[in-house]
Amino acid sequence: MISQSARNNAEWCHAMCRAHGIPTAFQERAWTSERRTPPLYPDAVTLAPDATAHDVLSEIDREAPGCSVKDSFGRLDLAADGFEVLFEARWIHRPASLVAPVAPDNVVWRPLRTEPGLAAWEAAWSDGDEDLVGLFRPELLADRTTTLLAGTTDGGTRTVAGAVVSRSSAVVGVSHVFGSDGDLERAWAGCLAAVAHFWPGVPVVGYEHGEDLDAATRQGFIPGAPLTVWSAD
Repeated sequence: MISQSARNNAEWCHAMCRAHGIPTAFQERAWTSERRTPPLYPDAVTLAPDATAHDVLSEIDREAPGCSVKDSFGRLDLAADGFEVLFEARWIHRPASLVAPVAPDNVVWRPLRTEPGLAAWEAAWSDGDEDLVGLFRPELLADRTTTLLAGTTDGGTRTVAGAVVSRSSAVVGVSHVFGSDGDLERAWAGCLAAVAHFWPGVPVVGYEHGEDLDAATRQGFIPGAPLTVWSAD
């Protein structure tokens, strides 16, 4: 499941880079980008447990500030190469056999279809962080592998929750789950109810840490092996 989760996550990173016009490459043991990726996104993701430092560092730009590597299997030590651990997290998966949570009655979850809806979603997700304005490009709306889910109230006029769904051949990846009121339980419940409705019978994967990991676990996710994100100035 970890290999499928890592591949799914790399495919989402690839979709984000594609929306920004950044070419990337899938190799046997790693996904990499020769150019600096958008904010919050790694320049490389390991795809196999035997991936080496050379597999990732030889294929990315280490000169420009902000280089980062996501080691999906937590096995690399990049300290000697000038990196430090940015954060650690756990892979999570939710079996397809589990019953979906019940979404809150007052929040309607739907896939985003319009640019104004995308702008409202990003504003709610970023909570006013100006450095993240424009991160989610309109090109994502036409990407067949990606769906942005919005939880809205007031007849669809106010975005109060959301998530990103990345579809692979055997799993559905969920990330960027948020609730503007800070209620992660309701956000995860609504997101998973929507995923079960639009992509029934498919395992759900992702990775989380901290309060998000706790909230996901309470909604039926099973924590798995750790991953490490390394960063260099």
